[in-house]
Parts: sequence; structure tokens; C-alpha cells
Amino acid sequence: MQESVRQFQRPVAKVGLIFALVIVAYFLDVIDFSIVQVALPTIRSTFQASLADIQWVVSAYALTIAGFLLLMGRAGDVYGQKKIFVGGLVIFTIASFSGGLAPSLLVLVITRAIQGIGAAMTTVTAFAIFIALFPEGPERNRAFGVLIAVLSGGFAAGSVAGGVLTTFLGWRAVMFVNVPIGIAAAIACQRVLPNFANRPENYHLDVAGALTVTVGTSLVVYGLTNAATVGLTSLETIIPLIVSIFVLSAFLVVESRSKSPLLPLGFLRRGSVLTANTLALVFTSIIGGVSVIITVYLQTVLGYSPLYAGLGILPAALIFLVVGGWGAAKVVDRFGVRRVLIASSIMVSAGVALLIPISAESSYLVVVPGLIVWALGASIGFPAVNIAAIAGTKHGEEGLASGIVNTSFRIGFPLGLAVLLTVAGAFDPPTTSAATGLVTGFQYALAAGALLGLLGLVIASRIRDVEKHDWKNRLM
Repeated sequence: MQESVRQFQRPVAKVGLIFALVIVAYFLDVIDFSIVQVALPTIRSTFQASLADIQWVVSAYALTIAGFLLLMGRAGDVYGQKKIFVGGLVIFTIASFSGGLAPSLLVLVITRAIQGIGAAMTTVTAFAIFIALFPEGPERNRAFGVLIAVLSGGFAAGSVAGGVLTTFLGWRAVMFVNVPIGIAAAIACQRVLPNFANRPENYHLDVAGALTVTVGTSLVVYGLTNAATVGLTSLETIIPLIVSIFVLSAFLVVESRSKSPLLPLGFLRRGSVLTANTLALVFTSIIGGVSVIITVYLQTVLGYSPLYAGLGILPAALIFLVVGGWGAAKVVDRFGVRRVLIASSIMVSAGVALLIPISAESSYLVVVPGLIVWALGASIGFPAVNIAAIAGTKHGEEGLASGIVNTSFRIGFPLGLAVLLTVAGAFDPPTTSAATGLVTGFQYALAAGALLGLLGLVIASRIRDVEKHDWKNRLM
């Protein structure tokens, strides 16, 4: 009982203000991703870069943020979440300013990689602070809803802001806009955040584990990123993925022998940690692949402008904002995590299946039903899978739990993109018109996405639920 009190004891009275700072950290990451995506064509024109080269503006960021999440999460547990959090904000802000001044594409890509390291430090420790701030149960579930609502709004806001800033001030403005926000957040965090004294007794950071997991995870994301553009069977994809298997295997060997492992293997066997993170990987894979397919379909096949294509996704964004933000918590409180995840998997799979009838001659109305069902399922599923992934986290493990689940989400997006686009390319008939062939490939890819949803259903059925009486026992 005393351990539970120590685990979830509020560090300070200003819970709302600290939660707002946590949201700011996530908001910076989300808005940066969407705002830079919009500016890519202009950046490409400025540096006269090829399409393959310009993608590294996004890929460099994705590589470092995914690769450093687990390391930075555990570093927060060892050295204090506040130090890593504020340090990440400073690094992210300096890199944003440097990126805005970049004289070449190479310099911009390097600054984006450094930005990713800063973002890994802030997002993973922000979530660790969130775990420590809100005890398991209805209160944490409601906070999850608010967090998801803000992130959904941030993604949409980033797309709009990116278009406005790039049009009227140039692409460099999308980098500079992070600077005042980052400075203000760093100052506020230094003053408001308490010193989370989480360091386990006699613990030192596992250097060998840190190196192997960072390199291994980065290689996975690098290989999957290549797969999305050149296919799963290309050497650019196969070689890094094979090397990553050896490196991550070495990581597991290191962890099994380390006295202070970066990732205690017993943690993965606790409750539903491993199952929930596997489901997070599946969910994000579906979202990553399907969202890109629908965006490309609206613009390339139906001929929508980027603005109208963005508006076409608006119903899904509003569902995430309203249902995910305020409805999901109530659903989880009433029916429990396991039932919600089962229902979510069914709805996601059904929603993707409803998208399969798209054709080169159809209209946006064919997309709407599947989009709505898919978004409803995902909007209740993401809060629930997060709750399951961090349930039972003990004091001193907040960064560990945060690093694992955030890494699962980060790897899932390029994984889904690589798998579904590879399926689409394999079933794109070369003898038909470009639009018809593209849509045929998309139909097979969407069918694969629906099957992934069924895989999610199987995994969700194995989730160990966190019942209400368990929440009460932990709070007593």
C-alpha cells in the first residue's frame, strides 16, 4: 500500500499547469511533423533537390526520434525526468533555429536529425511525467482523452499553419515558429516542474544496451523508410533490416546479462505490457498505411488539391478530437480496456474493409463511411492501448514504460506504410491506365489493412484487463 502511494503521489499542487507543459511537448512534435510535410515541395524547389533526397528532411527526424526514445526514457528514470525534458526542449529549439538558417539541404537534414533527438527527449519524458502525475483509473483515462484531443487538433493546425507560413513567409518560417514556443516552454518547465527523484538504488545507465538498442531501432526505421519508397525486396531495405536483427539480438543478450539493464526483460512479461505494445504496433501500422493511401487517392486519382484533400480527412480528425478526446475515457471506464480494444479492432478492420470499393470513377462519398467507422474505432482504441501498455508501472519505471510504448508507435507508422505500399505496388497491373492500376493496388493494400485489423482483434482478446477494483486497490 505504501509503495502505491509513493508511486502515484502528486509531486506538486500545480497538476494542471504541469499537464499543460506535457501537452506543449507533444504539441511541438506533432505540429512540427505536419507543418514540415506541407513545406516539403517549397524546400525541394529552394535546394533543387530530387524527390528521394528531400524525403530525408522527414526521414532524418523519424530515424533519431525512434532510435533514442527508449534510451532517453530510461535516462529520465536514472537522471531525473526534468533534466532530460528541459534539455530536450533546448536541443529542439536550437536545432529548429539552425534549420531555419540552413544554407544547404545537407545542413537542414542534419538539424532535423538533431531535432529528432530533442523531440525524443521531450516526448518520452513528457509521457513519463504524465504517468507519474495521474494514477491508474478514471482520472488518467480522462487525461488521456484531453491529450489525444489536443494532439489531433495540433496535427490539423500544423497542416494549416504550414500552408500559411510557407505561402506568405517562406519555408524557413516553419522552422522558426518552434523557437519562441520552445524558449517559453523551457523557461516555464525550469520554474514549474519538480525534480522527479526516480533513480533506482545502485542503478547506472546501461551503455552497451543503450548503444545496441539505439542503433538497432534506427536501422529498423531506416529499412522500413526505404521499403516505403523502393520496396521490401530491395537491397536498401533488406540489408539494414537484417543488420538490425543481429544488433537487436545482441541487445537482448546484453540485457539478459546486465546487472542494471536498460530494459529489464521481466518488465515485458508484467501484465499486458508486451501484448499491449504489440497491439500498438499493429494499430499504428494500419493508421500509417491507410492514411497515406487515402490522401494519395484523393489527390492523385480524384484530383483534389492538397487543401481539399485535407478537408476530406477532416471528418476523421473531428472524430478523434471529440470521441477520442472526451468520449473514449467514459467508454473505457464503463466497459474496461479489453472490451474497448476488441471493439476498436473490429471497427478499424470494418472501416478499412469499407474503403476497398474505391475506384477511379467513384467519388468522395465512397470514402466517407469507411473513414468514419475507421476513425471511430481508432479514436477509442489509442487511449485504451496506452492505458494497457503502462498499467502497473512502478515508481522509477515511468520513463521505461514511456520509451517502450512510444517506440512501438514510432515503428508502427513506417512499418504499415512499407507493408501496404509494397502490397499496392505488387498488385498494380502494368497493362491498365495509371489511375486504374493505382486504385487496384490500393484495393489490395486496403484488404491487407483489414486483415491487420483482424490480427489486432486476436491480440486484443489476449489483453489482460485492468479492472476498476484494481485501480482502487492501487490508490488505497
